[in-house]
Amino acid sequence: MKTRMKEFREKLGITQEALAEKVDVTRQTILFLEKGKYNPSLRLAYKIARLFNAKIEDVFSFDDEIVDK
Repeated sequence: MKTRMKEFREKLGITQEALAEKVDVTRQTILFLEKGKYNPSLRLAYKIARLFNAKIEDVFSFDDEIVDK
């Protein structure tokens, strides 16, 4: 999964720690999300996107993991 979390977070001028507190996760979770090493739950993706005033798909995207049936 690709993410634009770091870009959105930096636009808001907040740290990983501050973002983690706002969405009720650890800083390490934010770090792993930003590096693409962890896929968020739908609930967490929604919380993060809402905080950034963005759509989930603007913050997170699947590269070619989705296949047409």
